[in-house]
Amino acid sequence: MRVDELAACRARLEEFAREVFAPLARADQRVKGGLYLRGPLLDGRRKSMQPMAGRLGVDHQQLQQFMTSSTWPVDIVRARLARRAVAVVRPQVWVVDDTGFPKAEPR
Repeated sequence: MRVDELAACRARLEEFAREVFAPLARADQRVKGGLYLRGPLLDGRRKSMQPMAGRLGVDHQQLQQFMTSSTWPVDIVRARLARRAVAVVRPQVWVVDDTGFPKAEPR
């Protein structure tokens, strides 16, 4: 998706980010969640933190810290995403993928 295409759907994407990241206690976490959400949507072959941050025009540390060291309720965010997905996709079957790794809990 090009930057202009992303801009055309910005209002819908921001509403989606507000809903999904509402459980995050801090405003800066909600902002970084919205940034991270836009990153994979933009054109570019690499979807890792540095290339995404470059396309977004931000320091990659913001995205990296949001995903790896910021404390936020992963399960609640995932549940919100799942509810949205079910409402749109209306799945016929479920496949459990046990290869994912949960975000590390803070010590």
